Amino acid sequence: MLAAAAAAAGGQQYPASTLYVLATPIGNLADLTFRAAHVLSLVDAVACEDTRVSGGLLRHLGLHKPLIALHQHNEHEGAASLVARLQQGERIAYISDAGTPAISDPGAVLVAAVAAAGLRVFPVPGVSSTVTALSVAGDAQAQGFEFAGFLPTKTAERRTALSALCASPRSQVLFEAPHRIKALIALLAELCPQQKVTVCRELTKQFETVYTAPAADLPAWMEADSQRERGEFVLVLHAQKAAAAAEAELPAEALRILGLLLADLPLKQAVSLAAEISGAPRNALYEWALAQKKARAD
Repeated sequence: MLAAAAAAAGGQQYPASTLYVLATPIGNLADLTFRAAHVLSLVDAVACEDTRVSGGLLRHLGLHKPLIALHQHNEHEGAASLVARLQQGERIAYISDAGTPAISDPGAVLVAAVAAAGLRVFPVPGVSSTVTALSVAGDAQAQGFEFAGFLPTKTAERRTALSALCASPRSQVLFEAPHRIKALIALLAELCPQQKVTVCRELTKQFETVYTAPAADLPAWMEADSQRERGEFVLVLHAQKAAAAAEAELPAEALRILGLLLADLPLKQAVSLAAEISGAPRNALYEWALAQKKARAD
């Protein structure tokens, strides 16, 4: 593979004194890019979240590189050491255990430290579980997406955070650990039973599962097979329709005022006055008014 990687990616410049933030597979080794393999062959050292995991990846490629542990518990201290090495002219790659670093994984502190030192940071893109899950969710009505990652573990904070996500006109990407997945699904079924959720388990691996259903159906689906609660999970909470999202964040009094104004005034003027009178957000009022106008036309 390394010869093919060099042929495909060797024409680009790979300067010294540079940190290469490099994406690795999330489960299937075949997803490693030629460019990633080539960069790993060039660097002087590989900083990584777990030397055991990253050592296995390098052995698969037939590479032997010094490994430097840089994880959530030592990232601040380790970043200073790596900056010093970069200043001496080294090329260093940073990889997490799986996927793209610095997205719900260590790496952001290191990148910030390198940039603050006036040194270069090059991305070497590849697999991201977030984008992989979104690509199979089929949430066609979403107005973009947001990455929520892992929700708070405390029950009250978790409920508050999830309630807000359920009302969004954008897809919401959540991560969850296997020992908490049943509790998360139960809470989704309670808070937004009719909202679609795509559950992705073990993406790109042998027992990959992708299942989309209303949140109310998910607890029964999970209970039907004990294997379904094992593995790594990415969930896509499908977007709420714009009108429903707008209504969810508007107080009833603001909607009453806007409804009265719409009976006698043009839409924009009614929205402007309603926002001024009620203090409610103008954009949400406008979305709700548009939906009412469309409903009357239909």
